[in-house]
Amino acid sequence: MAPSLTTLGKLPVVRCRLLQRYEHQPFVSCLAGLYGCQWRRYQRTRATPGDCCCSKLECASFALLIVTFWLTLVFLYFWSEAQNDYNDFDWFNFGNLGFWFPWSVVLLVIAAAFFSYVTLLLLLAVCLLSEGQKLYLHWGHKVTAPYLHVGGVLLMTLLSWPIALHFFDINRKVRQALIMGLYLAVLCALYLVPLGMYSPCLKEEGTLGLAPALIGHRGAPMLAPENTLMSFAKAVEAGGQGLETDVTISYDGVPFLMHDHTLRRTTNVQEVFPNRTDAPAAMFTWGELETLNAGAWFLHRDPFGTAWSLGTEDRAQAQNQSVCTFRDFLELASQRGKQVIFDLYRPPQGHPYRDTWITRTLEVIQNESSIHSHQVLWLPSDLRSLVQQLDPDLQHTSASRAPVEELQQNHIVQLNLHYSSMSTEMIIENAAANISTNLYVISQSWLYSLAWCTGAQSVTTNALQFLNNLSRPLFLMTPREYNLMWVLTDVVSFTIIFIIFVFHWWREQSLAFCSGSKPTLEHGTYIKFRTDVWSVSSVNILGEPAQSPLATEPNLATVSEH
Repeated sequence: MAPSLTTLGKLPVVRCRLLQRYEHQPFVSCLAGLYGCQWRRYQRTRATPGDCCCSKLECASFALLIVTFWLTLVFLYFWSEAQNDYNDFDWFNFGNLGFWFPWSVVLLVIAAAFFSYVTLLLLLAVCLLSEGQKLYLHWGHKVTAPYLHVGGVLLMTLLSWPIALHFFDINRKVRQALIMGLYLAVLCALYLVPLGMYSPCLKEEGTLGLAPALIGHRGAPMLAPENTLMSFAKAVEAGGQGLETDVTISYDGVPFLMHDHTLRRTTNVQEVFPNRTDAPAAMFTWGELETLNAGAWFLHRDPFGTAWSLGTEDRAQAQNQSVCTFRDFLELASQRGKQVIFDLYRPPQGHPYRDTWITRTLEVIQNESSIHSHQVLWLPSDLRSLVQQLDPDLQHTSASRAPVEELQQNHIVQLNLHYSSMSTEMIIENAAANISTNLYVISQSWLYSLAWCTGAQSVTTNALQFLNNLSRPLFLMTPREYNLMWVLTDVVSFTIIFIIFVFHWWREQSLAFCSGSKPTLEHGTYIKFRTDVWSVSSVNILGEPAQSPLATEPNLATVSEH
């Protein structure tokens, strides 16, 4: 006999499953990733009950999103309603520019795209708040804040034309007051936004610090296969002041460089060991690893789209790269006088060095290479106290934020943080305690500029060859220069808006004057069309009324003004 629902409900396991609350982890991961580029769980934090959902900066960013959403919505509405005049708008531009182009459609597409972008960000923020997550808007949306102000003012200036047009067409004073009041309120808010705007790249002359030192992320992965000797040599040639890598220990105790937990992506393991393609990299002996090619994949897959820039010799060298040992990596850094930083992976269960992976790595640093301990930024957090006892000269680095007092107690000299954690206040506070900050992975010029303005001491990058040529931050300007840009933008915008409203007022007054003049013609009748154009509809000749041309067409109504 089948058990009843009541009986099932009393079973402990079933009851636990029915009452269990599941977190929408993939959903939250997607939201946080799109909104703040925080794809990993440990990068996110939940808002505790009673606390604010975000910092003051994030609150301001969220408020700016809301304002921008409504601005773009209003502009998109008015411009879409003006489709009837698109052709006139395009001909107007043709007369001024001398060539034909559908500017009206382009403006509509840009407005729609911008509105969609802002709407998506706003929806992501609301969904994150509903899931109890703290907001963190990606720096890509914040860094151009001063220029977004200019864009907002430009948007409101463009919006003044359709608003002025509809304002003077509305007969009801209440609706006129509402439209004008809302428009002026938003306009004044935009004009005054710079008073509370912040950007790290607004600095007085002489206050900008040194450019962050560049650390090659797995070498120079845009110029050579990652984690190979060729890659690290290219990083040094491109001006890298440090080298970053990932260390795994082979089954027979040889530390080697490999970022992934398997060999599938960066070697030809599928050809050499087809039955062990998905086996952990640490479960291979060094003899087996030596037989693998670690460079051909780079030319075949071209992960950064830069393989074309390699010369014939470089392509041949990349084609023949092999897996690199940790000892060879340290020797190269020692010879070139570079600092090194590395992640150290603990071997899996059943590995002979699973419990001695720390001491085995230290043996290579101390006994099997010529590198000095002070050149090594020790990042692994496991058994840190033991490591400090065995080699006190290592430069200990932490991958997590903590109070300055705690960092000093643990003898931390550097923080290695994701660039989304950058904060001017945090960097200054740590620098005062002789704790430097390294940000990873930064490969775009604008993001490097932001790290520079924020005060970061170093960055880990894939693009050494590009960032090393940057002589100054891209968005750097003095507060005086920004104030001048702000004032000029507001003045020019106000002048244009004033002229637009005066023009529409004059136009309406002129049309009203023409409509009220009621001109007459002896023995004739006039017809007033909707376009306020007067034309003769009939003329009385020899006492007989002439038939209007419009009357010859059936079903065409005419409106005569007598």
